[in-house]
Amino acid sequence: MEKIGIDVHIRVSGADEETELADPSDIVKQLSGRKAESVADELEADPGIDLSEGYCVIGADTVVSIDGHILGKPEDEADARRMLETLSGRTHQVYTGVSLVIRRPKSGTDHGTSERETVSFHEKTDVVFCEMTDEEIDAYIATGDPMDKAGAYGVQSYAAPFVSAIYGDYYNVMGLPASRLYHELKRRIDYV
Repeated sequence: MEKIGIDVHIRVSGADEETELADPSDIVKQLSGRKAESVADELEADPGIDLSEGYCVIGADTVVSIDGHILGKPEDEADARRMLETLSGRTHQVYTGVSLVIRRPKSGTDHGTSERETVSFHEKTDVVFCEMTDEEIDAYIATGDPMDKAGAYGVQSYAAPFVSAIYGDYYNVMGLPASRLYHELKRRIDYV
């Protein structure tokens, strides 16, 4: 967010992340929307927060998809190993959904804010993994890095040596498509 000039206040959403959807693009849009709406509801319910100037809540969700299967965060080290073995030497897709919940200040002499609007979009990036040896997988899992990441890897950290190519937005693989977000904010709330 800093890289696109956004000053943020981070709030963790307690939204339900279970879904019956199968298409990765639909999943990430649904879950990012739930997260953003949940935080917006919390903000609006808090009488100690002045929202008269409006607000924009940004929610995001990322999944890894390969062969039509979604790889979420690993349950344990064995699950992380299974995911990394599946990705090894192959191309997979990273989908990130972003939802913006926007409430603008009313114009003129009206006080308060306008109606709330929710906008969702997604980005897809193809990622090519190198072949990983059993020893490399074990060493990577030992770092602990895979345990809280979709697909059991973080491109921005210890998995960097195993990513041979990225086709699309690098920041999308990290979990937030920065360029697309910047342009959506610019278009929708006159950001910049």
